[in-house]
Amino acid sequence: MKKQILAVLIFGCFSLVVTAQNLKGVVVNELNQPLEAAYLYNETSESHAHTSENGVFVITKTKVGDSLRVGLLGYKTKTIALASTDNLRIILEEKTFQLDEMMITEELNTVNTISRMDLSVTPVNSSQEVLRKVPGLFIGQHAGGGKAEQIFLRGFDIDHGTDVSISVDGMPVNMVSHAHGQGYSDLHFVIPETINKIDFGKGGYYAQEGDFNTAGYVNFKTKDYLKESEISFSAGQFNTLRTVGLFNLMENTKNKNAYVAVEYIGTDGPFESPQNFNRLNIFGKYVMFSPENDKLTLTASHFTSRWDASGQIPQREVDNGNITRFGAIDDTEGGETERTNFNVTFDKYIDDDTKLSTNAFYSHYAFELFSNFTFFLEDPINGDQIFQKEDRNIFGANTAISHTRFLGDIELNVTSGIGLRHDIVNDVELSRTLNRTTTLENIQLGDINQTNIDAFVNAEFEFGKLKIAPALRLDYFKFLYNDALQTNYETLSETKTILSPKLNFFFNAQDNLQLYLKSGLGFHSNDTRVVVANGGEDILPRSYGADLGTVWKPLPKLVVNSALWYLFLEQEFVYVGDAGIVEPSGRTRRYGLDLGLRYQMTDWLFLDTDATITNARSIDDPEGQNYIPLAPDFTLTGGLSVDNLNGFSGGLRFRYLDDRAANEDNSIVAEGYLVTDVNINYTLKNITLGLAIENFFDVDWNETQFATESRLQNEAQSVDEIHFTPGVPFFIKGTVSYRF
Repeated sequence: MKKQILAVLIFGCFSLVVTAQNLKGVVVNELNQPLEAAYLYNETSESHAHTSENGVFVITKTKVGDSLRVGLLGYKTKTIALASTDNLRIILEEKTFQLDEMMITEELNTVNTISRMDLSVTPVNSSQEVLRKVPGLFIGQHAGGGKAEQIFLRGFDIDHGTDVSISVDGMPVNMVSHAHGQGYSDLHFVIPETINKIDFGKGGYYAQEGDFNTAGYVNFKTKDYLKESEISFSAGQFNTLRTVGLFNLMENTKNKNAYVAVEYIGTDGPFESPQNFNRLNIFGKYVMFSPENDKLTLTASHFTSRWDASGQIPQREVDNGNITRFGAIDDTEGGETERTNFNVTFDKYIDDDTKLSTNAFYSHYAFELFSNFTFFLEDPINGDQIFQKEDRNIFGANTAISHTRFLGDIELNVTSGIGLRHDIVNDVELSRTLNRTTTLENIQLGDINQTNIDAFVNAEFEFGKLKIAPALRLDYFKFLYNDALQTNYETLSETKTILSPKLNFFFNAQDNLQLYLKSGLGFHSNDTRVVVANGGEDILPRSYGADLGTVWKPLPKLVVNSALWYLFLEQEFVYVGDAGIVEPSGRTRRYGLDLGLRYQMTDWLFLDTDATITNARSIDDPEGQNYIPLAPDFTLTGGLSVDNLNGFSGGLRFRYLDDRAANEDNSIVAEGYLVTDVNINYTLKNITLGLAIENFFDVDWNETQFATESRLQNEAQSVDEIHFTPGVPFFIKGTVSYRF
């Protein structure tokens, strides 16, 4: 194992020394804050570079007298005649986004640039909207607002995060061997107004992404600074309140930033049994830059939440009039959760050609959940309520070194890294309970200890218009489990290692047309209880995928991105957290088409839309019985957005999910929906007034739904049919914000 990691790192860190005349400097905005991904082009030598997260750049073949052009979408382009090559500091002036100024070949990452524009034009103000910023990603809430959302992406019912890797500031969100389900990703500890950047990618083609990166990854980065402090208050139907405070603590302090953000949310929801939901979030961040532009970042946060829930209700009870869509069979569901985070990040240029980025983090997490999916199927006397609980500590660190060299005229960028994640999970429990007060039976109870060590290397060879990027990733896992329900103490253990190669090609056919082919192997780990029960077999299922796509600007203010993709997932054994059992899951394949469009109609009016068409099937089952339950086959999102029209902003947004199979033979269908949201804001000096309407046309829609076998207390036989959580009806809220 040690030899394998060493071999990867040695391969990753090799370099050839080539003498070059370099210019090093930094690009900042008018607030003296560094700008990432700014493009620098030497019009004399035709060399180019991008700024790092610290705003630092190093551009080759540059001397006094050369003409340097500097640009970043959302800022005025500047051209400089170089009078000196010593410690150049370039200030860019912010302005409104203009798509006609965007050149695809100049962007460090076109998809992330589009995401940055989306965030600027249509800001988010709820944790649900944060994930919806990823094109083609759908979410659903089905447990009173406090539980992590169910996620759908590229033909996957990802449950709560099994096949998409999610992180915030380099800190993982996915929970391994979680009490409720593998990969459980509760993003509610993030205050939406603190989000600065959403970095995402679809497929398993990225060496820096490991566990859970099969359908894709999403990395959120929080703001390093606040332009100004702000307090906002929102009130809406169903006793809904939200208060947010953002406070700049180091205004006008050179090379240092600090701020604190606080969020409180409370609501009863539209349900007949009130949700009694509340959430409190506190987040603090401190950033310091050294005279050499090294960057040190400290963040700390705490989040706590509690809720009651009406659960998923059977369609038959709504059809026969016994309950309404917002009624309940068992309204004693609910739970509580909390998470505390500490994160330290350090970014440094070791020399002109080498930069270092490292972070270390600690999280404490607690979770309790009461659910009842089958009512009286298993226990006709007491009912089928279950209780899931855990208490977790997470320790981890990541380090990456990026190195640039020239092999003749070929530019080579090599990034290599190593990471560690260690989870200690105490008292992971699954029990049968009565009325949230009485424990009837312990089904599972024990302690989990899980370690993941990774190493990766990614090389990028630039041959003019063609870039070839081979990569290799190695992951090592150690699984330990102590079953507290066994009479004799025993530690069950397994180890597993997996190697994941990647190979990507990018070709700039024209200044505004990029073609790419991505390919690679990804994987997701399985629950420790599966690993030890199954002797380590089929517990790191591989995904094999490929994307063939384009990013194209056919018109000055129109950007179109498209991709044909394929993904195959190996057989695995999965732990069913709601039942405490291990089940086999066969091989699957998915293929489809992604299509996205961004069009700036005027300086202030933007149109966007994203569509995904998918065919998802099980390979080992016969035709007609090989549907993958709840896998979306067509999704469509989009909207019109107004950005600063004489003080007005806002927009209209819609999301459409097609009907899809709820079981393997498609005899039960999960109905699709089309939901439209509207918002309008008016800003006058330091005050902004806002009005938001969810489900503007008040349609009946099911936010989440499952084919479930259940039995009611008065039924002799069980029924297998759709059980659903209704989506929010027409909902209006108003917001007032004050900046200072």
